[in-house]
Amino acid sequence: MKTELMYLLLTAILTGVLWIPVVIGYVTSRGVLTPSSYKTAPTSPLPDWVNRANRAHLNAVENFAPFAAVVLIAQATGVSTPVTAACAAVYFYARAAHAVIHISGFGSFKARTVLFTVAWLAFITFAGVLLQHAM
Repeated sequence: MKTELMYLLLTAILTGVLWIPVVIGYVTSRGVLTPSSYKTAPTSPLPDWVNRANRAHLNAVENFAPFAAVVLIAQATGVSTPVTAACAAVYFYARAAHAVIHISGFGSFKARTVLFTVAWLAFITFAGVLLQHAM
């Protein structure tokens, strides 16, 4: 498996498990859902970390599709360079760190924003390499 696909797989796994802290937070804060809870969702306040975990999951889902698209297009067109491999790795590690920082609430050094930007720059660089090969 090419490096880019391995990091796409790891990113998919990360995105696919980020809902787990949200559910744990809901259950520990509001209890197990009952049949009546399905009709009208509970509205009791959630701890801040649960809200942050939900936002981290949503952010990962929103950013997964464009990353997956460029990796899969690169795979389909046979584009694989040291730069695309490095971009895929940087993207995954920045997204993983972003999720941890986001859920933890660590706010120093604008860490969440920096990590989001690093992942975005890796995505843009990967897409740029792919565009260069397409022209």
